[in-house]
Amino acid sequence: MDVLGLKKRGQGVRSWIRVDASGNSQIIEVDKFTVMRRCDLPARDLRLLDPLFVYPSTILGREKAIVVNLEQIRCIITADEVLLLNSLDSYVLQYVVELQRRLTAPAMGEGWQMEGADLNRRRGCGNFDNGFVNTSPDYLPFEFRALEVALEAACTFLDAQAAELEIEAYPLLDELTSKISTLNLERARRLKSRLVALTRRVQKVRDEIEQLMDDDGDMAEMYLTEKKRRMESSFYGEQSLMGYRSTDGALSVSAPVSPVSSPPETRRLEKSLSVTRSRHESMKSSESATESIEELEMLLEAYFVVIDSTLNKLTSLKEYIDDTEDFINIQLDNVRNQLIQFELLLTTATFVVAIFGVVAGIFGMNFEIPMFDDPGAFKWVLIITGICGIIIFCSFVWFFKYRRLMPL
Repeated sequence: MDVLGLKKRGQGVRSWIRVDASGNSQIIEVDKFTVMRRCDLPARDLRLLDPLFVYPSTILGREKAIVVNLEQIRCIITADEVLLLNSLDSYVLQYVVELQRRLTAPAMGEGWQMEGADLNRRRGCGNFDNGFVNTSPDYLPFEFRALEVALEAACTFLDAQAAELEIEAYPLLDELTSKISTLNLERARRLKSRLVALTRRVQKVRDEIEQLMDDDGDMAEMYLTEKKRRMESSFYGEQSLMGYRSTDGALSVSAPVSPVSSPPETRRLEKSLSVTRSRHESMKSSESATESIEELEMLLEAYFVVIDSTLNKLTSLKEYIDDTEDFINIQLDNVRNQLIQFELLLTTATFVVAIFGVVAGIFGMNFEIPMFDDPGAFKWVLIITGICGIIIFCSFVWFFKYRRLMPL
């Protein structure tokens, strides 16, 4: 028995593609608990990334990570790396390649700008600052770049499916309006089922982006780089403060302080500096949080417009299908009305023909009248009966038109 294999499967070891902030990628195999400790995530968040289950599109902002489940892209984004479930899907590979390209492109741009600045300095160019202007659009933090690539991949995938559905739908619907058959109706039914499923997926992605845009707290929670920087600065500040206190304590061990005496000048200065530093840090953090929310809001708004455009395409296609169904129902109703009118005329004609049967039954009775001895009496009976039948039929037709049961 493969005990190691059972143990490995029992721990839930899976293959992940790790992409760091420098654009380097590698394949690692870790279990679920290691990922939970590494990214500080609960088990229910990792369940969203399980390929064995089908979950709707979700973007969750946590303390140290962003959990992204957008169509084929299922990943965990931190401030330093992206953990993506290893898959042979083309969209997953395209996501990794695109993320690496965007992470390495700014470094190349900065190198070219520094070379241009050095060349300007050698030529005696006075405008030195212009050489270091970052013209690259990738000014966002690492987690926002990774999230942007995931949103772009999901929106591109859904838009491609919507375009493919449009190419298949419009010719089929045009053919269905000209030729109503069981095969065309079955194809239209399958097409509408696919449309409803795709619309539900696009609507979920749109609702998820809109929900993030409506909640400033969720957007601020997703700014992982800023939270990491604050944590590191507060940690180093506490360490320096502890070192300062230990040094101060070592110098003033021999000098006892009375509990009722006023604090020393050094402690007063330390307290005032700490209060000033905390106020400055709070103001700076609030300003940076506002700026990060604005950056993330603009990013989400851009892809909200894209996914909303895809949803409008699907909505227009659904309206076209509904219009086609209405047109087909109108055609069927028209055919049904024509059949009813024909049946009405046929019933009227049958009634008129039945008059000849009544006349024949009357004259076929076993009694004698002088009319039977006249050789031309049969001809006159037929003529009179036919004229009466025509008059009765025309009367019925006039009555049908008068009551608008038949078109004029």
